[in-house]
Amino acid sequence: MKRYFLGTALVAAMPVAAAAQDCGEVSIAEMNWASAQIVVAVSEFILTQGYSCDVTVVPSDTTPAVTSLSENNEPDVVPEMWPNSAGAAYEKLKENGRIVELTNVLDPGGVEGWWIPTYLAEEHPELTTIEGVLANPELVGGMFNNCPDGWGCRIVSDNLARAYDLEGNGIEVFNHGSGETLATSMASAYENEEPWFGYYWGPTTPLGKFDMTSVDLGDYDEEAHAANQNADTPDPKPSAFPTAPILTVMTKDFSDNNPELADFFSKVSFKTSEMSQLLAWQDENNASTEEAAVYYLQNNKEVWSEWLNDEARGNLSSLLEQ
Repeated sequence: MKRYFLGTALVAAMPVAAAAQDCGEVSIAEMNWASAQIVVAVSEFILTQGYSCDVTVVPSDTTPAVTSLSENNEPDVVPEMWPNSAGAAYEKLKENGRIVELTNVLDPGGVEGWWIPTYLAEEHPELTTIEGVLANPELVGGMFNNCPDGWGCRIVSDNLARAYDLEGNGIEVFNHGSGETLATSMASAYENEEPWFGYYWGPTTPLGKFDMTSVDLGDYDEEAHAANQNADTPDPKPSAFPTAPILTVMTKDFSDNNPELADFFSKVSFKTSEMSQLLAWQDENNASTEEAAVYYLQNNKEVWSEWLNDEARGNLSSLLEQ
């Protein structure tokens, strides 16, 4: 597979990395969604240019990554693991001490919720709570934009729609046929400053592009949320969405043998909201993953410089001083 090298401009600015800090081979899982690909691209550049690593990027997804860790003890690093999607096999890896969880690579993690445009929240502050929405259905256009069929959030939102009695309070539940139409409905409303009320999650391009406000659904109830993930729940109860942990995971063997790299990856973290904004920049500029990584590296030196040890910081000094 052809691998990118993160732009000739950055590479030309770099000195040859010091041979004394040759970290050897590192394999990194690259999940098949945009935020994970950017995390890998940024990490690959720093490892190659700062730590003199020989990096192999392994295209993957949650289930294949967990299976490979279980059966082969590789790849060495999975920079964007969603444990709540990984199932029992992942928990077994933890219990057996095969992996270590280094950090929340996205802080605070994956966010889900029901949202309204911030211009609507500023005009009608009462709409920032579900009680205010239910009392003023006309202010949100009388419609809830729901997830497409087949998505996990569809089941939860269907149950919450019943728990809050949206339709009984004058709010039609509109089930979108695809993620594209759900995103388009938000974009269209925002561009025309019209009401919009519906489900969305982050990090995503729309939440980076459009200023949205999460509607307060009340307290998070672990038992109610678990029941709401079952389509056959007879009497769903209200609950806010929990924040999903998104972690960097490393094999225990690799961590023990490479403490400096374990330390580096333990510091690699992006704010969820900032990742959404980076995804929005990528979309607006029709940029590739490597171009988005270059943009991040050039504009957030004060952040990622703190991830480095002294030698790597010296190897990357030309870029840091630009």
